[in-house]
Amino acid sequence: MIKSQFFSTSAIAFAAMIAIGSPAQAAKSPPVELTHCDASYGTIAVVDGDTQGWSKFGLGSPRELVAAIARESGCFEVHSAASPAPANFLVNVIAGDKEEVDQGVNAAKGLATDAFVRSGAAGQVLGRVPGAGALMGMFGGLGGKKKVVAAGIRVVSPTNGQTLIAGTGEVKKSTLSFAGGTPWIAGADASGYAASKDGKMLTEAFIIAYNSVVSQAGALSAVQTAAPAAKASATYTVAVDTKLYASADTKAAAVRTLRADTELTPTGGKNGLFVEVSDNYGTKGWVSVEDLR
Repeated sequence: MIKSQFFSTSAIAFAAMIAIGSPAQAAKSPPVELTHCDASYGTIAVVDGDTQGWSKFGLGSPRELVAAIARESGCFEVHSAASPAPANFLVNVIAGDKEEVDQGVNAAKGLATDAFVRSGAAGQVLGRVPGAGALMGMFGGLGGKKKVVAAGIRVVSPTNGQTLIAGTGEVKKSTLSFAGGTPWIAGADASGYAASKDGKMLTEAFIIAYNSVVSQAGALSAVQTAAPAAKASATYTVAVDTKLYASADTKAAAVRTLRADTELTPTGGKNGLFVEVSDNYGTKGWVSVEDLR
């Protein structure tokens, strides 16, 4: 199902360097290929994760950038908020330094890897993608004083908040060319990422993370997609920035962040000070009534 198209950069050389530890050999590696697909795995809604490291670089949310990358690859369709049907998957994006991103995806890594192996795609991916293990988050021994910009992408089930697959990308120096009129370049320009060194590095990190996610997308075929959210007689409005949790506990995994004034639909579930709700994309989770109005 998956095919590739050349993407003018030497990020694959970076991956090869991690795998074999030789800069001279890495320099001879072919340029990275942006993964393309013959058919879509489903619709996605891109949302900000808890680790919003892009703000450290004076950058805004990468949602439009990641959505543009998805559109160009053809592996996912970007969900329209006007659509009556919910998104099949929630794409959670995070960024920061290596440690922050590793922590952000680490809790889900075991489940994602298990699903990846069960999908039967592992052998194909390891043979096709140089440094595939590194691209799944196992970045060891990088060291050095040079700044490393990292990005992470988690594909989450909107029905239960479970992370299905995850990928990370790390860049020390961007090798991307921002010349041309491709959708991802337009997304980078619209997000302000093409105008700074940090933005260019982060763009490349998100592309690497996205390629890693797509390489595992075979695990999504057996996943039941979200059913339309049940209609309710009333809606809630988020009063302050907060989180949507997988269960009625602030120590539970965060499904997504919620900004003030976000509208939520109650499902009828209640547990102490928590109510179960669904957002406009059909994502379900629990939120404290103290954060609602």
